[in-house]
Amino acid sequence: MDTKTETSQRDAEHRQLMHTLDRIDLNIEEINQRLAAYAEDIQAQKEYLWTSRDEMDHIEKISARESIEQAVMTGDSALARRHKLEKLRHSPYFGRFDFAQQGSPEASPLPIYIGIHHFYDDLAGQSRVYDWRAPIASLFYDYETGPASYQSPKGEISGHITLKRQFRIKKASIELMIDSDVHVVDDVLQDTLSQASDDTMKNIVATIQRDQNAIIRNDEAHTLIIQGVAGSGKTSIALHRIAFLLYRFKDTLTSEDILIISPNQVFSDYIANVLPELGEETVNQVGMETLADELLSSQYRFETFFEQTTALLEKNDEAMKARLHFKASPEFLKELDRYAAEVEAKRFTAEDIWIARRLVPGWLLEEVFKKHRNLPTNERLGQVSWEIERKIGNQYNYDLEPDERKTLKATIKGMLKQKTLRETYKEFYTWLGKPELFKTASRGRLEYADVFPLIYLKMRLEGVHSRWRNAKHLLIDEMQDYPPVQYAVIGQLFRCKKTVLGDSYQSVNPYSASKAEQIRQVLRQSMYVSLNKSYRSSIEISRFAQHIAYNPDLEPIERHGKPPAIHRCSSRKQSQTAIQQLVHEFTASTHNTLGIVCKTQKQASLVFKALEGQFDKLQLLTEQSTAFGQGVIICTAHMAKGLEFDRVIVPEVTATHYATDMERNLLYVACTRAMHQLDLTYHDQPSHFIEHLTQAA
Repeated sequence: MDTKTETSQRDAEHRQLMHTLDRIDLNIEEINQRLAAYAEDIQAQKEYLWTSRDEMDHIEKISARESIEQAVMTGDSALARRHKLEKLRHSPYFGRFDFAQQGSPEASPLPIYIGIHHFYDDLAGQSRVYDWRAPIASLFYDYETGPASYQSPKGEISGHITLKRQFRIKKASIELMIDSDVHVVDDVLQDTLSQASDDTMKNIVATIQRDQNAIIRNDEAHTLIIQGVAGSGKTSIALHRIAFLLYRFKDTLTSEDILIISPNQVFSDYIANVLPELGEETVNQVGMETLADELLSSQYRFETFFEQTTALLEKNDEAMKARLHFKASPEFLKELDRYAAEVEAKRFTAEDIWIARRLVPGWLLEEVFKKHRNLPTNERLGQVSWEIERKIGNQYNYDLEPDERKTLKATIKGMLKQKTLRETYKEFYTWLGKPELFKTASRGRLEYADVFPLIYLKMRLEGVHSRWRNAKHLLIDEMQDYPPVQYAVIGQLFRCKKTVLGDSYQSVNPYSASKAEQIRQVLRQSMYVSLNKSYRSSIEISRFAQHIAYNPDLEPIERHGKPPAIHRCSSRKQSQTAIQQLVHEFTASTHNTLGIVCKTQKQASLVFKALEGQFDKLQLLTEQSTAFGQGVIICTAHMAKGLEFDRVIVPEVTATHYATDMERNLLYVACTRAMHQLDLTYHDQPSHFIEHLTQAA
């Protein structure tokens, strides 16, 4: 394309943008007029209701109130539409394609503009911008120029794409405009990836790839398991999928119906902005440990997953590793099932009883007890008493006296031979012949590895209640960190559709990790997809991380940057000096976030103390942290999962500090958080995971 033609097209697109913005302004103005009219009408109706209340009968008052409520709802709807139009004002669309529909009477292709929200021009009666989730918008993501088709509510629509164009629009100005004949505009993607990071996850609607689009628009899978390599955007894709499902099933699915099980509060804060950016309300989020505490009715104290991981790193306890490994095995779940069935069969010894000189056979009591196995124990016993009382009433036409009813309940309760849930669970290991596998954590708390087996046993024997169980779609992130028994609990508790995502290469606790195949064995009706292209890190950083933990499926995107640097220091003190210098370089750069990613929380605290008072925007992330901000973030690799930084420093990558497979995983996680620059320090001997890289770095 020559310069003259390019200038002409840019001028034409600028005029189109100005026209679109003018139409948005006119629609906003019309909505404002309607809102003012609604406000006057509501006020008038309220005044009429107040002044005429003594003259109106009850029916008239109800009708007047309903009229006011209807006017308020109409006003709220107009207000929400105005809010969306105001957001479009900043950047009304990001893409365009020209589509000639097959068999259409139109002589030339029609330009279709794609944006975050749909803009239907009420005043002109036409769509000017289509929502990225609309059926026709799939053409933008799935096709090059040439023949194309999409599924509409009326069936398949075929045609021909003659032009494909992408924009970056900010403040009524076209900053970037690129034409392309491929399904992904590499220049736009490269431009986006080269930008500095933010303190929240960004939406990616302008650069969704074809394989990502297929995952987002999958509305059929009951459980979709997404295995995504580091930097593949799997969490963002999952959130965009939620936004798509809310759009696709807007009549039956709301944000209140969605639940995200999040690894920690920092991650929850980091992703909280994505759905609102996409025009949806925030959804419910709950931590796995909060959910566990609710299911156990807050009756048991237990260590957290963070504490378990910390203990593994600090103590290197082989017996603990063995306990975790066994409790994360599919065989463990099978044995727990066998034990639960045996306990269930033996704990209620039904016998014939006489009530009010009438015989109630034991087989009937046992039958009723078994029928209600999904109820909590106390409710179950109460249900048995109630049904027996009803049978006596129906068969003998006799109503039990209060004292007879009391005797019946006490007799049935006495047939239950049950210890406490904790005792029953502890005896499971004696039953297995492995009593040493039950060991409490500090201060008499349950080990984290025992929490969900205990919940599973409670489900089998007593039943559980959760305020979340009515969720219609569940999203689980960091799937690799949860063992099969945890998925067994989730599968029983949540019968709804699910999106489960993670990366087996990023397990911070390999002794109790799950791979997609194991999860699929527990969560039936599942579909498996993989995301293998990594977008976060430059190719130099990706290749460096691959030398630490090779993932044959990972395909790094061709975005070049500064090679990772390994800084050899003579002492720990010199290492601290090197870190300070790197932080100074960051503060003088255009980058927004620097992550100093440590192995343990103790190390992170020491690094924080060494830097405290020297730099602004210095933050130490702990298990109690609730927010993620810009500046210098000091954290463990565990806390860094799911986050990304412009630059990353990994301190003390020494032979003693990073030696085990678990530590290899942590180092891999730390390095793959970096987008543009990666620095590692060591003194004495480098870790053997990077020893062969020290010359090349």
